[in-house]
Amino acid sequence: MLGEMQGDGPADAAMERYADGDAAAFAIVYDALAPRLLGLLRRQAPQYAEDLVQQTFFQMHLARGTFVRGAQVRPWAFAIARRLLIDRLRREKHVIHVELPEWVAADVEPPDASSIARETARELERLLARIPARQRLAFEVVRGDGLSMREAADTLGTSVTAVKLRASRAMRALRSAFMRTVGRE
Repeated sequence: MLGEMQGDGPADAAMERYADGDAAAFAIVYDALAPRLLGLLRRQAPQYAEDLVQQTFFQMHLARGTFVRGAQVRPWAFAIARRLLIDRLRREKHVIHVELPEWVAADVEPPDASSIARETARELERLLARIPARQRLAFEVVRGDGLSMREAADTLGTSVTAVKLRASRAMRALRSAFMRTVGRE
């Protein structure tokens, strides 16, 4: 519990060493942060997640000399990843995508239970995308990544109260939107 409240001790210390020129310390930082960054980015933009993780670490490498000694590396890395994601989504906004259900393009029978489940999951993702970004991010970090409220607050650079409020509002909005969607069918 104490380790949770103090951040990612080994990764934080490794980032300081890396910022001071110890190239070998990068592996510790990468191993500690890459899975969490990838999980977050896969929910936000699955088609770009791996590229965004690599870009995040590249940006961290370029800015390693500006890393504040004594600071936690996870909130810094997540902030870089969020900025890169926002930039990518802004660029993507100008591209038109057309999605057909999988069964339309395939030469198979109409949807079965698994394709209905996939479509329901996609609908939930679309509904989640409509929730304000700060609420959605809090919800995903707590529910998706399984972080404690304290870890989520540290990761997002905000207070525990703000994380609780945002995640709660996201859950209510998601539940309400889903019920409206189900009610239409």
